Amino acid sequence: MRVLIIALLGASLSAAPAFAKPPLRDVAAVDDALLDLGIADIIRKECPDISARMLKAVNYVWGVKAQARDLGYSEAEIEAYVDSDAEKARMRARGKAFFKAKGVDTSDPQSYCALGRAEIQKSSRIGSLLRAK
Repeated sequence: MRVLIIALLGASLSAAPAFAKPPLRDVAAVDDALLDLGIADIIRKECPDISARMLKAVNYVWGVKAQARDLGYSEAEIEAYVDSDAEKARMRARGKAFFKAKGVDTSDPQSYCALGRAEIQKSSRIGSLLRAK
């Protein structure tokens, strides 16, 4: 039994390179955090009655970047993910699906306002980035 454990440990240590980091898009803690940031940004741009908590948003971004670095991602990997046109398009699609699921009429600014106020009221991550005027 002891030999089997040692053999399995040795095999898992030698296979360490096989456990490479997943792409940042697959790290839900980072990807979902950036989605929430983008949703909050759209709400504040579309709703005249809601503004951003800019200092909170900046600190939030720094926190997400720090979390990615803590997970072993380099600054270059983080920037490549954030600057990727494919990732931006994917995030836009996720945001569009979020707004649709929440019943937002994208032609009606008050629809964004209602969602923003609801998120603020819930003290959600999105709501924490927003302020009612």
